[in-house]
Amino acid sequence: MRMDRERPAPGPLVRGFGPGGYRVDAPDGTMGVYPALLLTATRADTWSPPALEALDEAALAPLLAGPIEFLLLGTGDTLRRAPKALVAALDARGMGIEAMDSRAAARAWGVLRAEERQIAAALYPLDF
Repeated sequence: MRMDRERPAPGPLVRGFGPGGYRVDAPDGTMGVYPALLLTATRADTWSPPALEALDEAALAPLLAGPIEFLLLGTGDTLRRAPKALVAALDARGMGIEAMDSRAAARAWGVLRAEERQIAAALYPLDF
């Protein structure tokens, strides 16, 4: 699927996704394809995620350093709940978490970044 934006958001944008992963335009004009992905307002990084049940703050450390309102969690091809311990840990930091399937999270990323919301995203592989 290809996604186009009327108003580009600052930072990396997910421009599409498919069997190979997420196609991301970086702020420097380059494009990368990532099977799993960590996103901040300024960076897109490849990610080797743990099993969803084992997801914790340590696995998300690159995202949690900056001020963020909430974390978009793409849980793969279907919506699954975030681990309760992770939800509690992020809540203790004053951060929310929104879990959704990874395709929905990739689309939401662009919309929320266009609004210049201070968010981060962790996207599991589409076939997870």
